Amino acid sequence: MPADHAAAFHALHHAASPLLLPNAWDPGSALLMQSLGAAAVATSSAAVAWAMGYGDGDRLPVAKLIALTEALAARLAVPLTVDFEGGYSDDPQSVGASAAALIAAGAAGINIEDGRAAPELLVRKIAALREAAERAGVRLFINARSDVYLKGLVPPEQRVDELLARAERYAAAGADGLFAAGARAPGEIAAICAGSRLPVNILALPGVPAAAELGRLGVRRISAGSGIAESVCARIAELTRSFLADGDGQVLGERAMAYGELNALMAQA
Repeated sequence: MPADHAAAFHALHHAASPLLLPNAWDPGSALLMQSLGAAAVATSSAAVAWAMGYGDGDRLPVAKLIALTEALAARLAVPLTVDFEGGYSDDPQSVGASAAALIAAGAAGINIEDGRAAPELLVRKIAALREAAERAGVRLFINARSDVYLKGLVPPEQRVDELLARAERYAAAGADGLFAAGARAPGEIAAICAGSRLPVNILALPGVPAAAELGRLGVRRISAGSGIAESVCARIAELTRSFLADGDGQVLGERAMAYGELNALMAQA
């Protein structure tokens, strides 16, 4: 990883407009996203797992994620941040060791989530990540994802307060960002941004305000999550059904990128 990628990734969270972060699943998808102007590229744990034939939810062997990170970082000219799920372990030391390998492979940032576990566990994992990054001499961007919204961990009227309480603990442990995944209501998003000392990341979901409005609310980063991969898979399913039904290649050329365009993109990277 170029020495300045981690610093550049930090700076993107303090630009005039929110960082729009597409989530890739392999080097080809990442290169395509970069060619379209992405200032940084993320992985999606779900998309990566599906592309390798695994289910999402800490099922992917961590060695495969490390190998993918190395392959992605070797081809990208922009910062790469890796979805590390829950760290693939409940042992903070194991999480730190895996994070050290991801940093060595080229990760400029890492997402790590609390899920349904007690916040204290993520506090300890974040501390292990920060220690691993400091040993490596890399200013790793640690994005702490809280699943208060996504997993409905508390009643709706308590979500903002619970999320902010967790955010403060995660910041104290060494987190650089807060991923309020699942938050949709503008008033709640504004309250989260105002109440957290960390730059806030929102997941682009149906019902979430557009980027310009999120920026006015105080959001600093917007992630596509698994949304792009889900749409791509829907298109694959649509084309495959059509082809298997009648073998007609006409539909395969509709809304398709040209072979030459894709091949040139991959060959020059």
